[in-house]
Amino acid sequence: MRLKGKIAVVTAAGQGIGRASVLAMAKEGAQVWATDVNSELLKSYAGVPNVQTAQLDVLDKAAINSFVAKLERVDVVFNCAGFVHSGTILEATDEDWSFAFNLNARAQFWMIQAVLPKMIAQQSGSIINMSSVCSSVKGLPNRFIYGASKAAVLGLTKSVAADYVKQGIRVNAICPGTVDTPSLHERIAKFEDPVQARKDFIARQPMGRLANAEEIAPIVVYLASDEAQFATGNAFMVDGGMTI
Repeated sequence: MRLKGKIAVVTAAGQGIGRASVLAMAKEGAQVWATDVNSELLKSYAGVPNVQTAQLDVLDKAAINSFVAKLERVDVVFNCAGFVHSGTILEATDEDWSFAFNLNARAQFWMIQAVLPKMIAQQSGSIINMSSVCSSVKGLPNRFIYGASKAAVLGLTKSVAADYVKQGIRVNAICPGTVDTPSLHERIAKFEDPVQARKDFIARQPMGRLANAEEIAPIVVYLASDEAQFATGNAFMVDGGMTI
């Protein structure tokens, strides 16, 4: 039980990487708060040991603060919520830019700002931020807004890590490659040729396949655990070789 006694919070926990991470941390003994803006998705946790659910819109700062205020302590936060915009800079709109930065970066800023006082009082805590290999790590075609917002996550991660390293708080980011999740399925369905689109996503993965969410969750468990006590301010690639 690598996470026994820890209280964890996961955003966008209704499906995909968020859900896989909730289940993995709960299996390791953590008491996990699975949150999502879609309360229907959270119903799937009924009866799952060590998991409690709460509807939470991470675009609502007051809602985040209210939720965190009710928690006695927070040992782990996994900021998983995000959105993928397609297109180049010439196709980008101000509205899409604002939405991406609000959900992919500002929501993490708000959540971290809310939990930090508890972690400082505890002199311990692990914050895990969802970034992407498509960020300052690697440029991918037709991912202008997404790549820019996920690069911001890496800057945010390193800055908070530097400011609070002496208070026992660790802050890291994970950078997945392409993961076979409901979110990806929705994006693929919007292509004129979804079959070819899926082939194209697979083709950019050196391993010749997509990841599944359960292959990303172990790095979340590791970073949440005391095994990662010497890891902070880092971006962990789980990308199937995209950055080789």
